[in-house]
Amino acid sequence: MSIVKLKKGFDIHLLGAIQSDNVAFTSPARSVAVVPDDFHGVIPRMEKKEGEHVIAGEPLYHDKNNEDIKVVAPVCGSIKEVRRGVRRHIDAIIISPDSDSSVVKHNTGGDPMQVLMASGLWAMLRQRPYDVVPPAAVRPRDVFVTAFDSAPLAPDLNVVLGDKRQYIGRGIEVLKSLTDGNVYIGVREGQEINAPGAQVNTFVGPHPAGNAGVQAANTVPVNKGDVVWTLDIVTLARIGELFTTGMVSHDTVVAVDGEMVQEPRYVKTVMGADLETVLKNELTNVAKSRIISGNVLTGVKVDPDQWLRAPYRHITIIPENSQPDEFMGWASFNPSRFSIYRTFTTWLRGLKKPVSMDSRIKGGERAIVRTGEYDAMLPMEIYGEFLIKAIISGDIDKMEQLGIYEIAPEDFALAEFADTSKLELQRIVREGLDKLRAEMS
Repeated sequence: MSIVKLKKGFDIHLLGAIQSDNVAFTSPARSVAVVPDDFHGVIPRMEKKEGEHVIAGEPLYHDKNNEDIKVVAPVCGSIKEVRRGVRRHIDAIIISPDSDSSVVKHNTGGDPMQVLMASGLWAMLRQRPYDVVPPAAVRPRDVFVTAFDSAPLAPDLNVVLGDKRQYIGRGIEVLKSLTDGNVYIGVREGQEINAPGAQVNTFVGPHPAGNAGVQAANTVPVNKGDVVWTLDIVTLARIGELFTTGMVSHDTVVAVDGEMVQEPRYVKTVMGADLETVLKNELTNVAKSRIISGNVLTGVKVDPDQWLRAPYRHITIIPENSQPDEFMGWASFNPSRFSIYRTFTTWLRGLKKPVSMDSRIKGGERAIVRTGEYDAMLPMEIYGEFLIKAIISGDIDKMEQLGIYEIAPEDFALAEFADTSKLELQRIVREGLDKLRAEMS
């Protein structure tokens, strides 16, 4: 085991953290949805129609460019609606669960890659470069697994794992059969894990130390021409479970936390469950709450009548624009206002004390000024400001030289939070990666 110390980054401490590792059970989900946008790189082509019955693990759609890559139903039930948006884009596939407990069983004696694609777990993997679901044609140089989440109010992945930790070893065996290199697992300081066959690295430092891409960049960086896979320890355990039992479990443990939650806690539910079931009686004020499926930096804003989004393990609820008429707005000298910098007096009481933050951006978009803000929040050997400028200008040669192959939008999420220019850095990075991928294909 090696120890990697990261100095760049920042830990955001918010009100509403979970205080107990106990897991509560929710009522059965009234509806379950799969959102194709959660699986970037897969172009959906439906295999089922509205009104048809599916069982857990049965394919709902496959990738237009590779029919072997499937996205499957998390539960048994009838397809209530295939919700479409602009230009018939599939926004969500909504299932009404029933009492059937059938689960698709796979023959795991064949090609592990084909088994993963048929099971739906392949769609949970991500490839660098481009941060997409991996195509089936390329073997990765290495596989990087993160065993902890360092984002604000993030769940403890040891709790999310539960009794599935017993399958980690089998999952490592499967991934090692799919790469010519190593399987690296990143853990936080003091975290113990039984991972035979993998190289375990301990990462010490603030967020984004828990990002698999950051761990890869500080272990064996991704260069032009390299392909690596990234995933979390929960997905690794699911892979091990599949190749042990022949079935995929779609149950999940979700952290429900944030300032607007009455009792922050862990709950057990099913992937894609409706939020009305998961959040029953937990919101202090629905009208003044912003519900985020995921963490506050990279999560997706959702309405109370929507569903849990991939990776299906975190719901954060914060105040929605709690002080719209605040005197002087973002320029207020309120002593309780938080800032990473010494703009306000908050730093005098320390930056580790939990603070209240709402959904306001607190400022408008401005020109990029070379201040080193992005670099201070990004523990990777790239020049963040210059890379963002290259992406905005569409300079592909510069993008390649500045390290775009080893990044994902989530790596710039903290820089976006700290950015005084108020740019949508994650959107910019996503568009840059998509453009580069289109040019290279």
